[in-house]
Amino acid sequence: MGNGKFNEQSAIDYYEISKEIITYWNTNKIFEKSIKSRSKNKIFPFYEGPPSANGMPGIHHVMARTIKDIFCRYKTLKGYRVYRKGGWDTHGLPVELQVEKKLGITKDDIGNKISIEDYNEECRVAVMQFKESWEELTESIGYWLDVDDAYITFKNEYIESIWWSLKELYKKGLLYKGYTIQPYSPAAGTGLSSHELNMPGAYKSIKDTSLTAQFKIHKNKKSENLIGENDGYFLAWTTTPWTLPANNGLAIGEKINYALLETFNKYTESKINVIIAEKCIEKFFDPNNLKTSEELVYDKQNIHYKILKTFKGKKLIGFDYEQLLPYVKAEKPAFTVVSGDFVTTEEGTGIVHISLTFGSDDFYVSKKNNLPGIFVKNEKNEEVPIVDKSGKFVKEIIDFAGLQVKSFSDVEGLTTDEKISIKLKEEN
Repeated sequence: MGNGKFNEQSAIDYYEISKEIITYWNTNKIFEKSIKSRSKNKIFPFYEGPPSANGMPGIHHVMARTIKDIFCRYKTLKGYRVYRKGGWDTHGLPVELQVEKKLGITKDDIGNKISIEDYNEECRVAVMQFKESWEELTESIGYWLDVDDAYITFKNEYIESIWWSLKELYKKGLLYKGYTIQPYSPAAGTGLSSHELNMPGAYKSIKDTSLTAQFKIHKNKKSENLIGENDGYFLAWTTTPWTLPANNGLAIGEKINYALLETFNKYTESKINVIIAEKCIEKFFDPNNLKTSEELVYDKQNIHYKILKTFKGKKLIGFDYEQLLPYVKAEKPAFTVVSGDFVTTEEGTGIVHISLTFGSDDFYVSKKNNLPGIFVKNEKNEEVPIVDKSGKFVKEIIDFAGLQVKSFSDVEGLTTDEKISIKLKEEN
């Protein structure tokens, strides 16, 4: 090296180099020294968001851990004593489903075909079955982490620390009772986290029934000034017809342009006026059937229509309408038109059917406008939604009681959504 030249390498074996570095770190306890050599008065504690060892690690875990490692190494370089505590996430639906599949049982079998203690033990084994593979990955990617004293979420000391944290929050007045809309799995009998929704196999392409429902506008001076003498209807499009029995409001966009159309109800042949977003007209009405000055004539194959007027959505706020499927009554101001910033004209009619119990946007806009939801009373006299925990309509929804809301078809070969569609056609 004295001549100022470097030795040339014909090829570099990065894997061998990484092994040499890791061996050097382990032999000389470099990770431990990086902690002990820093001041005890300058601490940066790091608890890894714990992985679950019931499955093999993947490249996405390498990427996430590399990002974590950057911050810890940066803090170490800045002179901090960086404690890096590893952990294992041993709770969650994936572990339960994995065990139930292995044992050939369902949630209902726990406590019957298998004791709760034995079930829990099976879960403890399953959740740690790939622990060694995770530890090998941790070392091979050069990720400094204390796995010898890792926290484990099923251990009492961890669970007690969570209860302690909740107690401290309660003492500070930071805990309150509230409600949110969460994804729910009738098959698993539990709510689902965003992580669980993004697991492989969680989504599949299916064909859904969509429906355009007519919500009859309640006649009064305010509405008649806008819609005239004909019966008037809001047109709302939905891909979840099963939620219509729980409808408690309609949302519009204040700045969206809407149109009042004169047309026909194709089932009753009577002349009606309907309200729809101006940009959505041609999605539901054939422009070849648009009339201007001439009288409309009923033609079942070619429904004529005429544009009577256009206006901003703000004009519709506060309009009342009749309950679409009055199985369960609700008090006013339910069945009222409100403003929703989530309403667009990209899909549907520009008018969104709201159900407080089914959908986060629906929940928040209902709460904001004090729109009561559609609930029934259970045996404990508690208010519960119109769909039970097994995904079936409750007995109060008499025409569909006991039907799975998202069954693909029943013995008659019709889905629940299709049955609701038929009922609405009959009533219209």
